[in-house]
Amino acid sequence: MWLALVHTIVIPRLAPNLLHNADTWRCRLASITKRGERQYHVRVRVKGFGVRCKTLASREEARKWAAKVESEMLHGVFVPQDERDRTTLAEALDRYGREVTPAKKGACTEQRRIAQLRRHPLAARYIASLRGVDLARYRDERLHAGIGSNTIRLELALLSHVFEVARKDWGMESMTNPVHSIRKLSLPAGRERRLVGDEEHRLLTYCDSTGNVRLKSAIRLAIATGMRRSELIALRWSNVDLQRRVAVLPDTKNGTRRQVPLASSAIAALAALPRRDDDKVFAIHPDWLTWQFHVACRAVQIEGLRFHDLRHEAVSRLFERGLNMMEVASVSGHKSLSMLKRYTHLRAEDLAQKLG
Repeated sequence: MWLALVHTIVIPRLAPNLLHNADTWRCRLASITKRGERQYHVRVRVKGFGVRCKTLASREEARKWAAKVESEMLHGVFVPQDERDRTTLAEALDRYGREVTPAKKGACTEQRRIAQLRRHPLAARYIASLRGVDLARYRDERLHAGIGSNTIRLELALLSHVFEVARKDWGMESMTNPVHSIRKLSLPAGRERRLVGDEEHRLLTYCDSTGNVRLKSAIRLAIATGMRRSELIALRWSNVDLQRRVAVLPDTKNGTRRQVPLASSAIAALAALPRRDDDKVFAIHPDWLTWQFHVACRAVQIEGLRFHDLRHEAVSRLFERGLNMMEVASVSGHKSLSMLKRYTHLRAEDLAQKLG
């Protein structure tokens, strides 16, 4: 009984008072040792719990952590944290890449994002040691390097999900998600770039001069239908009905099936393509299409235009032809009207002519 009183009253009260002195502090339960210029290694040992270790950035943090762990151990409320204490962010990212990423539509893109995060010094840290301030510094560092705010937002969203999966599925329930404690970046304003003047004609003429039939058809289809790059690449002849003038997209970015009406320009673009035995309409890699479009723009001296801007152009043209919001959404596949608005850029001069 007296031993229990000593453990619950005396030692917890004495422990904070013992956390003093130079680079190495010791007591019967814990020790703090300075390592290098700004690191302090804490080691706590209590019978029945084994040894708990942690490296922190300051002596004060080390003292507080030691006192907290000792108190939890002595009062019987300590929860072992072996897994999170010995798992680095790089290891967590690797496991996430093996177990979670492959089931996503954008798996290839996310694997590249994981590879980028693994190259950062934060990847060598144990995930239990990461705090909001660490990720805030990462955010600001990437901003200062000129990385787009949306790219950083996606990187932080990935890190946040890694922490959530570790907490819910990997037995690290007591771990907090440090991404939740930092300021989030706002979404950048939607791009307003549309085809100007004779840019469409110049691009198609370039394709004719180089014999690049696939690029020409991809450009014409993107403008006529508003299909995403991934949807164009995944298109199959078995899902194209030229009689009904409909292309079926069984699996789109937002996970829904969509039927896209084909205007006469879209029909002509498809008719120019040769039929293949593998049923693929284009049979090209997405990056090939992006690169070829960039080469074409540079060749005809068009600046600031991306292939995805053709989707903006298509949606805006649908509105200019008089289709209402729901009709345009059924063609483009937008689930949210707010997102549809981000893809719509009506020309003021065209609206002025309608006004009379």
